[in-house]
Amino acid sequence: MIGGFMNVGAPALLIRWLSESNVQDLTLIANDAGYEDVGLGLLIKTGKVRRLIASHIGLNPHVGSLMTQNALEVTLVPQGTLAEQIRCGGAGLGGVLTPTGVGTTVENDKITLELHGEKYIVETALKADFAFIFAAQGDEKGNLIYHRTAQNFNPLMAMAGNVVFAEVGNIHTVGTLNPDHIVTQHIFIDYIVSEAV
Repeated sequence: MIGGFMNVGAPALLIRWLSESNVQDLTLIANDAGYEDVGLGLLIKTGKVRRLIASHIGLNPHVGSLMTQNALEVTLVPQGTLAEQIRCGGAGLGGVLTPTGVGTTVENDKITLELHGEKYIVETALKADFAFIFAAQGDEKGNLIYHRTAQNFNPLMAMAGNVVFAEVGNIHTVGTLNPDHIVTQHIFIDYIVSEAV
């Protein structure tokens, strides 16, 4: 999993390191595919990704081209459903009931059920071996504060990743952050990286 929303709140340093590594054959769970040469698009362009689970790919025409050539497996998920699947993964839940996609091809091969006269699709929880996230502020233990919309998928992914790398803009001494502003607590963070250090 890699946080961010069209590169807002994306961990640019971690993405660059991953794109320069020998890692191959990744399944990437993200809001989007980034731009062709920036952010997540860089990972895809360097051939690191085999499968992409995202809510949209429209800003990266290269991904659309790879998808139509069957060179990249793409699973498109409505954005709210994707966020809820990740949240469920982090909360230890099995999945989410959603009316989004009922009566369309989205419900093919999926479990559906009816509650109170309404039909729902059961979308299973998403977890990941690794989550790469970004926070504007953090302390040396990994308590994190996000800046405005950079909060997007980062807090959810911090909870749904088995091993979590947090790229932090500014690292502070433990005890100096306002605890009322901390969104992600250090217990979810395994590694902290920063260009500021």
